[in-house]
Amino acid sequence: MLDYDIHVPVNVADGAPVIVLLHGRGSHKGDLMGLQPGLPPEAIVVTPQAPFSGAEWGYGGGWAWYRYLGGTTPEPETFLAGQAELEAFLAALPEILPVRSGPMVLGGFSQGATSSLAYALRHPGTFAGVLVLSGFLADHPSVTASPETVANTSFFWGHGFDDPMITHATGAAGRAALLAAGASVETHDYPIGHWIEPRELADVTAWLNGVFAGVVAR
Repeated sequence: MLDYDIHVPVNVADGAPVIVLLHGRGSHKGDLMGLQPGLPPEAIVVTPQAPFSGAEWGYGGGWAWYRYLGGTTPEPETFLAGQAELEAFLAALPEILPVRSGPMVLGGFSQGATSSLAYALRHPGTFAGVLVLSGFLADHPSVTASPETVANTSFFWGHGFDDPMITHATGAAGRAALLAAGASVETHDYPIGHWIEPRELADVTAWLNGVFAGVVAR
């Protein structure tokens, strides 16, 4: 099973919301746990570590969810392998959690955002919400945005206007595909590059509060 970090709130009880966050290419399980203090305090936060060493693909000393070929294209074999590892981790999640979970949100940053979006579209209705932070819609035959794959899920998509790694136009194309399929998508743009700023984290938390309260459209 994938390695992971977990934050469990004090006095957690059955029905607590769960946020699973996937780090970006070349990073590690502890990276997005740094967002936890700004997230809804009642949420359990879980940050798994990607299965592939990024060094052999030139991604530094961190980890990766798949090998990236450019544009919006993942290498098909490693992409499916990464999705399978994520599926196994999520299947084991009830054993990891100290309580029975409430609404669950899957999301991430960069390659983690792309992997989260792909997984949610490949497993419709599994999550109350999906967080896409500076990601893209993967060009892979198993990933499609359709009325069936976006139903009953809320999406948050944040992106920097000046992102040099995954351009704003690339992100906008993914958003447009979700919207064309009839998805409930909350979009936010920021005057930043390829990172998460405090204002974006505040917007994410406001959206999460709505998802957890059941007031965000699905």
